[in-house]
Amino acid sequence: MTKKKIKADTVITSHINADFDAVASMLAAQKLYPDSVIIFPGTQEKNLKDFFISSMSYLFNMADPSLIDYSSVKRLVIVDTKQKNRLLGVEGLLEKNNIDIHIYDHHPPFKDDIRGSFELIHDSGATVTILSKLIREKKIKLTSEEATVMALGIYEDTGLFTYASTKQEDFKEAAYLLSCGANLDTIANLVVKEIRTEQVTWLNELLNEMVRHKINGVDVHISTISSPKYITDLASIVQKIVRMENLDVFFSIVLMDNKVNIIARNRLPDIDVGKVLTNFGGGGHSYAASAKLHNKTLAQVEQQLLKILKKNFKSYNIAARLMSSPAITINPDIKCMDAGRLMTQYNKNVLLIIKEHSQHPEGYITRQIIEKILHHKLEHVPVKEYMNAEIETVSMNVTLSQIEDIIIEKRQRIIPVTKDNVIKGVITKTDLLSFLVQYNKDIKKSDQGNINSTKEAKKRKINNIISSRLDTFHQELLKSLGNTGDNLGYKTYVVGGFVRDLLINRKIDDIDIVVEGDGITFAKKFAEINGLRTHAYKKFGTAVIIFGKGFKVDVASARHEYYETPAALPIVEMSSIKSDLFRRDFTINSFAICLNSDDYGTIIDFFGAHRDLKDEVIRILHNLSFVEDPTRIFRAIKFANRFNFKIGKVTSSLIKNAINIDCFKNLTGFRVLSELKQIFEEENPIPAIKSLQSYGLEKILHPELNIDNHTYKLFDEVYKVISWHDLLYTDEKYLRWSLYYMTLTKKCSFKVAEELCSRLQFPKKEITIILKNRLKAQRHLTILEKNLPLKNSQLYSLLSRFNTELILYMIASANTKNSKKAITHYFTKLKTIKTSIRGEDLLSMGLKPGPAFKQTLSAVLNATLDKEVKSKIDEKKYAAKYIKENKLIDS
Repeated sequence: MTKKKIKADTVITSHINADFDAVASMLAAQKLYPDSVIIFPGTQEKNLKDFFISSMSYLFNMADPSLIDYSSVKRLVIVDTKQKNRLLGVEGLLEKNNIDIHIYDHHPPFKDDIRGSFELIHDSGATVTILSKLIREKKIKLTSEEATVMALGIYEDTGLFTYASTKQEDFKEAAYLLSCGANLDTIANLVVKEIRTEQVTWLNELLNEMVRHKINGVDVHISTISSPKYITDLASIVQKIVRMENLDVFFSIVLMDNKVNIIARNRLPDIDVGKVLTNFGGGGHSYAASAKLHNKTLAQVEQQLLKILKKNFKSYNIAARLMSSPAITINPDIKCMDAGRLMTQYNKNVLLIIKEHSQHPEGYITRQIIEKILHHKLEHVPVKEYMNAEIETVSMNVTLSQIEDIIIEKRQRIIPVTKDNVIKGVITKTDLLSFLVQYNKDIKKSDQGNINSTKEAKKRKINNIISSRLDTFHQELLKSLGNTGDNLGYKTYVVGGFVRDLLINRKIDDIDIVVEGDGITFAKKFAEINGLRTHAYKKFGTAVIIFGKGFKVDVASARHEYYETPAALPIVEMSSIKSDLFRRDFTINSFAICLNSDDYGTIIDFFGAHRDLKDEVIRILHNLSFVEDPTRIFRAIKFANRFNFKIGKVTSSLIKNAINIDCFKNLTGFRVLSELKQIFEEENPIPAIKSLQSYGLEKILHPELNIDNHTYKLFDEVYKVISWHDLLYTDEKYLRWSLYYMTLTKKCSFKVAEELCSRLQFPKKEITIILKNRLKAQRHLTILEKNLPLKNSQLYSLLSRFNTELILYMIASANTKNSKKAITHYFTKLKTIKTSIRGEDLLSMGLKPGPAFKQTLSAVLNATLDKEVKSKIDEKKYAAKYIKENKLIDS
């Protein structure tokens, strides 16, 4: 049954994820606009949900947006926001030409704000304060429940009247609402939130992951964490951290499900976090703001935030922080002895000189000059005679580097700071030096191992892990590499998988070195010192140090990569270790350990590698990662399978997006093949194959490639056969990956299999094994299974032409236990059997070289296999008999 449409002249709404102020403002607007309906945008705050649903929903004339007859709506009332992207369910109304829009808000303006035909915007502590004043002035009666809801909005948005944004009118309207019967017990229960056990966990997590960044003199703290589920009341946890740690500026970046949530708090008057978060589609106040992003990685959001902060804080009032205000100035005509007296009185070493009723500085004079003047009995001379008239002024937006340049490089002892051509204060050499001394103390403290350092990376010493988990050879090698870096003046790091595997105590295979300098020069120097060989790749600035016996060390210059087209090989430029690590595939591979002697064993983590290693999750560093290099999709699956990690939801979503836009179209088959081989070489690649199929990647290889339950049964058989083979300890090398590939393509037609080989650019030798010889092996397997039981010589004749890969493939593909047993018997017992007699033995019997040689030796081998002969003497007798019976020697 179709529900009847609701007709209404006025619709009231607010922003998504509504807080108490938004809910209170909608209720207040309902009082000012009788017969209106409210579209409730929803909330994720648990306290508000519980309160609203259980006790106060009856106060609101709410309507389902889908049931409203929008053609009848003449007025839209928006409260507690002006941003279109924060509204839900009223998009159609905003597009109507004849709609009357009324806006009530206390947020600062932004350039893309909705414009209303009527706007009442005031910087009070809460929007409901504005509406409460109108209700009070119009003498509209409120029930105690309505007054309680409205008061809640004021109490919460002013932080119980403790936020810097709190205004006099907030107190006044709260008093009015109390007089209307607002219940303080209800307010206290909802606003004064007791922290729960699970919230303590997240509070500690945010504290542990907190990093301090020094941005133009401002301490900005950032915590980046992830949670598999929604964290209730995250904003209140953030607020508690700000109070506990006495933070000026704090950003929490939290990945929940597949959304990144940013919550910001600020206590500095000249910083606007609301403006900062508009760059992420969020907003708020200068002191409190939030944003929510979809399909972004934590590392990417953090790096983007830092860039925006540096841009926005570039003009942060470092001048206001450093300058003395008001400026102590003197007239150019004042006597030098009076200037000296003023210096003593105000404890100043330099004074600014300006004319009366002027804001233009004439110059400045220092205490040293005044003392010399007085020494020479020139105390009655006006200061203008000896002042330094070369003086440069700055605006309030001056940067720290500009101040340093003027005072240190240009040796100007005092800088006038002006705003609108008015001198607001002065910055002296003493002011600057005091600031820099404190700043350097902070840096020194961070270098001594403080995790919450002023540096952007998290650092800690892991010398004990290195010494306990690496053998002597590897330890000495790392130190030797660091010494070469010291000699060349290069910062030297071991990076990536080596560090990852060291931390999780896995076998170390590869060593990748990155130097902040010329990687090729480094490699050649190390090789020269240690008598080794190198191979250089100038295009990429990389080199390989070759030790022998298959061991090597890869060396690269710290570099930044960019991709001219999706799936292309990267263009490489020299860069820093941070940029080098940011180009890597996943956060867990973005570790570095410093090898230089002064910082040996210090692990560096810029992008939350520790966090994701602990959480056992695979995450990329930026959301174009798979578009730029689609092979990372295969690597994500490989690492998730190898370590039994999960692929993060955002990362998984970006994999699907990359596949949907056909990111593989420009990727060479050789690169895809390389990644497939690595997956198939894993100890158990079957879960990875299932992941490949879950993303539809088998269809990327070939649209007619199908993986069904029978294929997975064969994969299981391959896994068992490989495990059995490896336990034989034969030390025989074989192409492990080929067994899984042949199984994958077993049901393909020859045409599809051939097209796959061409697409993946297999070498000819490998095509022979995986295609031509595989088909032969399958035919021989059919013959074997139809003719069992077989004599040993017959088995040998059927199977001896096949190498190890194909024998193992046949065991896995065999349909019966007897056929598996027969092939296994051949592989373990018959394969290595040889005859004792040789060609010279046949010559001594009078047999001439030729086809008869091979025929006779083959007959003797068959007899040996079938145990008809047991010794060389037996073989000779058998050979002589065979030659005679078959008349292989002319009479």
